Amino acid sequence: MEVVETCAKGTLSSGEPSNKPGITSIYDDDEVVGFEKEAEIIMMKLIRGTKERDLISIYGMAGLGKTTLARKVYNNPYIVNHFDVKAWCALSQVYNRTTLLIEIFKQATNDEIEIKEEDDVADMLRRVLIGKRYLIVLDDIWDVEAWEDLGTCFPQGKYGSRVMVTTRIEQVAKYLQHHSDPYSLSFLTSEQSWKLLEKKVFQGESCPLNLLEAGLQVAQHCKGLPLVVVLVDGFIAKMKRETSLWLEVANNLSSLALGEQSMKVIQSSYDHLEDHLKPCLLYMGLFPEDHKIPVHDLLKLWMAEEFVLNAETENMEEACRVCLSDLLNRSLVMVSGTRVNRDVVYCSLHDVVREFCLRKLTEDNYIQVAVPYNPYQHLHSTESRLCIYIHDDLVKQLDYSEYQLDKIPMLYFKETNSLEFIAHPKLNTWNNQYSNPLDLVVKFRFVRALYLMDVELPNSWATVLQSLTQLRYLALYVKQFQLKWISHLHHLQTLHLKTRKRIWLRASTLWEMTKIRHVNINRSSVVWDFNDEGSCDETSTTMLENMKTFHTCNICLDNMNPGFLWRFPNLEELGLKMKYVPEFPLFPIPEVYTCLHSLSLELSSLKFWDSVGWKSNFVFPPNLRHLYFAGCFLREGMVSNIARLRKLESLTLEEGVPCRISESESLYCWDITNVEFPALKYLTLLRWHIDEWKASEESFPVLEELSIEATGQNFKEIPPCFADISTLRLIRLAYCSHSLGVSAMNIKRDREENTGCDSLQVLGVINN
Repeated sequence: MEVVETCAKGTLSSGEPSNKPGITSIYDDDEVVGFEKEAEIIMMKLIRGTKERDLISIYGMAGLGKTTLARKVYNNPYIVNHFDVKAWCALSQVYNRTTLLIEIFKQATNDEIEIKEEDDVADMLRRVLIGKRYLIVLDDIWDVEAWEDLGTCFPQGKYGSRVMVTTRIEQVAKYLQHHSDPYSLSFLTSEQSWKLLEKKVFQGESCPLNLLEAGLQVAQHCKGLPLVVVLVDGFIAKMKRETSLWLEVANNLSSLALGEQSMKVIQSSYDHLEDHLKPCLLYMGLFPEDHKIPVHDLLKLWMAEEFVLNAETENMEEACRVCLSDLLNRSLVMVSGTRVNRDVVYCSLHDVVREFCLRKLTEDNYIQVAVPYNPYQHLHSTESRLCIYIHDDLVKQLDYSEYQLDKIPMLYFKETNSLEFIAHPKLNTWNNQYSNPLDLVVKFRFVRALYLMDVELPNSWATVLQSLTQLRYLALYVKQFQLKWISHLHHLQTLHLKTRKRIWLRASTLWEMTKIRHVNINRSSVVWDFNDEGSCDETSTTMLENMKTFHTCNICLDNMNPGFLWRFPNLEELGLKMKYVPEFPLFPIPEVYTCLHSLSLELSSLKFWDSVGWKSNFVFPPNLRHLYFAGCFLREGMVSNIARLRKLESLTLEEGVPCRISESESLYCWDITNVEFPALKYLTLLRWHIDEWKASEESFPVLEELSIEATGQNFKEIPPCFADISTLRLIRLAYCSHSLGVSAMNIKRDREENTGCDSLQVLGVINN
């Protein structure tokens, strides 16, 4: 992938870092073989030609790589620095104009301007773009009405602005033509197809001679469609490397008609899936087109629907992660976003794969057999379950039919009591325009997963939930909440809660929910009530052994027994935003929390200076691999405590302050010359108040990536010793001083002179 290296104002982009823990993609980059010439043509259309606003169209069938080509051009260094403003948005057959304009506006302004409900976003966007050379990408336009709906928001002018669109429909591309001719994306040649297939199957190595002829036949019968090449790789890479097996694949492909090729190839990939992976994939088809599915939600939904069963319940999360990795590695699911350590945060389905899933789901009127997957149940069992998600059309029909489900044409089922689950992920398509969602929810007594975060529910929600005793996954946005209102949900695994008022979590009620695994509470203040007798008695054996993750905002720890976390012996992730600095150690015996590998701590800005002496009350659990620390005065003792974490791989420090250089000076220096972080691979400093940084080569012996963002103009130099860290391969800067960018480039130059190879990338947005 292309890389930008500059210290001038501009956006720098690069390939994602390479690391293997967690869920990762098999792809090392998103470049499709054979697009070099195409990318050059599109770039010339963007840069040269008329000074007036122009529209550049790329069209072709699904799976040709239109989006990949557009991305390759969009992220090219020359394009990045040529345009003042860039924005990318994906359309779908059904889209929300306001939502799209807000997304473009946020990218155009770097999300620096708050949008209010009463604002005219279209007019705000026009005013932002006037007088600038902008590039807007509209990915996957289906009809000309979409352009007529959005195009008026992109002002004319003689600044060389461009709008780039991708579409499957040639007539749409020709209708949108301004000055430049639409570009028809061609199929790959047989040579290009083989080059791509060989790269994917053998991970950059050459194909053995005994498989070469069979491999060439497989590539030839992919008929130039990159999607087919990648999907074929998804299952032949797992086959034995035998000529006869590869020739069988080639012969099957050769009999496919081009029009149905994608569907049949996906069917072939689907047929090769293990039985428990099939419902996992089809379930993803219920998400909207182009939806970026949060992995942490998807895995919890799979668990709730019992698609993935594991005899050892404590490994259910890991079993789900393995399933997603399998689907990623077979190229049936795409990566849409990753963390700095390359863990997949968002995933999505290619349009063709999603269309296949929907076809499978609609073959029997949205009835999917053998869901959840049961290893002791035949795949084609007659015990069927309905796959459905809440959306405006469904709510409208329910409203018209007085909520008599058997009268709704889109459902086509007789036994309404057979509904066991309803899949309605976070959607913008359900705007609650027609009725109270609770009127619908009460009809589904056997629902397992319920997501209601997009609409604040009335106070009657608790009464409605009394009948939903099978819930495993519950996400709510409510005005007020008490844990006792859902304590009857004995199967509940995931609770995601957003509320405006203070929440009192009574410990004795919590101990009743023995199957709870994941708790996430947003926005509200949380107070733990441990006053009930026996709840915080250290001799008590009450444990929530299944609890894996706990995240909450504005928690008050002042009235909490310091040993409350003992009740969660298998906790893996903990996130706390604390209103006050605790007067006791959060982990009194750190060695007890052996399972905790991810910790996020954020201190209220109002209590920042109270954290000066916090180190005496705080020691971290020893097995932490990921630590996020915000709003803390980072004295030497605290740094030493962090350095003692021998397994720590990623460290993020936000809005903190190191020690002063001296009491007489107001300069802050982070001196870690004699401190070593032995396993740290990823270091991120966000909005850190720092004037000087001192370190040695031994401070970060295995560091791979350094990210610095918005640290202020006084921070002017990265320690030169970073040039001697042989493992360092990426420095990413965002909104930093020009001199800091210069120091990063000096480190890169020193590395090249010392090693003779260009192994370090410098990327970012640099202020003048």
